[in-house]
Amino acid sequence: GERFKNSNRLYTRLMTNLFRRRSSASPITEFLGSIIMVAIMWYGALLVLSHQTGLTAEAFIAYILIFSQIISPAKGLSSAYYNIQNGLASIERINEVMDADNKIIEKANAIPIKQFKSDIEYKNVSFKYEKDLVLKNINLKIKKGQMIALVGQSGSGKTTLVDLLPRFFDVTEGQIRLDGKPIDEYKIKDYRSLYGIVNQEPILFNDTFFNNIAFGANNAKIEDVIKAAKIANAYDFIMQYPNNFYTNIGDRGSKLSGGQRQRISIARAVFKNPPILILDEATSSLDSESEKLVQDALDKLMKNRTSVVVAHRLSTIFNADEIIVMHEGEIVERGKHLELLEKNGYYKKLYDLQLFS
Repeated sequence: GERFKNSNRLYTRLMTNLFRRRSSASPITEFLGSIIMVAIMWYGALLVLSHQTGLTAEAFIAYILIFSQIISPAKGLSSAYYNIQNGLASIERINEVMDADNKIIEKANAIPIKQFKSDIEYKNVSFKYEKDLVLKNINLKIKKGQMIALVGQSGSGKTTLVDLLPRFFDVTEGQIRLDGKPIDEYKIKDYRSLYGIVNQEPILFNDTFFNNIAFGANNAKIEDVIKAAKIANAYDFIMQYPNNFYTNIGDRGSKLSGGQRQRISIARAVFKNPPILILDEATSSLDSESEKLVQDALDKLMKNRTSVVVAHRLSTIFNADEIIVMHEGEIVERGKHLELLEKNGYYKKLYDLQLFS
């Protein structure tokens, strides 16, 4: 927390200095240009009036006109220099990303996979980002068609646990198996195609509704996109726009509300039709009205699929086949909703906190 605050303070200080210098550059340039013009006119007038240099009034006026035409491009050099430096800094940041080592390596003899058949298993899985373990000896089996919910306080390791599933990171210790084989034995593209992911913050692009829903698909058909939008409760609000599915939604969906952005993200998952779903606190940042529409869409999406749900509101996972309660990177309880309430443990505390808040 303190490191985050220090980084924010440093960023704020740097950006304040940047905007201050950028804002002062134009007035300073204008002022210097005016001073130079006044100085030239004063000195030129002295030369014309002295009759010692042969400079005529007509020639001096012509010189002033030429100089005034040169000033504007000269001022532009200042702006151009700033843009060049800004561009070079952007290229440097892009190169850092492009040159970064990809730690998720596909084996030379990786095998293809096209479907999910039986189960997913976490076997003695531990994981750390840097020094300390954030997951400790996780053992969990998810059968095909089950809905598994992960609950726990912030920082308990829920999101890290699901991020290991599509191989966003590789485990530090233990194995994750899908259909009996370690997941690092599969071709990465094939393996990740089995998953549909809906996060708390939807990832949308500065493009049309159609292209955002059909993202990654070749030769997508409008009828399939419409079907996905209807299941996700997105069809009605999309049709209110003049160009319907061909309306641009702005950068990161800036023209949409939070609930609308989330429903477009769900429509994308419906369109992809994956056998396994990962829902990471998909309704946590929504108001009650938007949450109802989004939760209804999620319920349709999860039907007849294997789902792993990171839950913020416990009311959304009462019907889960198994609820996994996490605390400080460990599984401390597991069972169905009523079973866990009867244990009067961590889950009961979380339930009571939400019930009375």
